[in-house]
Amino acid sequence: MTTRCLVLVRHAKAAQGGAADTARPLTAGGTTDAAGIGAWLSRLPLVPDRVVVSPARRAGETWERAAACLPATPAPITDERIYLNTVDALRSVIHDTPDDVQTLVLVGHNPAIAQLANSLADKHGDAAAMVELARGYPASGVAVFVTSTPWRQVQAGTAALTHFAAPPD
Repeated sequence: MTTRCLVLVRHAKAAQGGAADTARPLTAGGTTDAAGIGAWLSRLPLVPDRVVVSPARRAGETWERAAACLPATPAPITDERIYLNTVDALRSVIHDTPDDVQTLVLVGHNPAIAQLANSLADKHGDAAAMVELARGYPASGVAVFVTSTPWRQVQAGTAALTHFAAPPD
């Protein structure tokens, strides 16, 4: 049985107003928090082999800063479905993931990232992580799940939440 890891990242804090929504950059604090995501992930025993990000600038910048703290990550794939910000769109990205991917990272937006995380949790994960997730999914929040379900079959209740940080330190 193959164990897969799914990492759901909510982008770091972005500037408000001014530019088109997709063009909003990270704030100075968001840039720092995005690096914190990478530092936090570097302490976990996982190596992303596929990263899919929203086309929004803030999502790309979040992963760029996070990835700089990791030993090696693949180039991110930009997917419009993540910007759609629906659970169904995020799930379709997961379902389209090749079978040979062991660790998938999605970098997106709320409310869909939080809704997906809450729906995936099978209630057998880490109790402290589930308590933290229940408190909310702020900017820079990261949830890590494990599942033995093939990517194309991931649905509600098919993954165990192992870690949650909000925001990572």
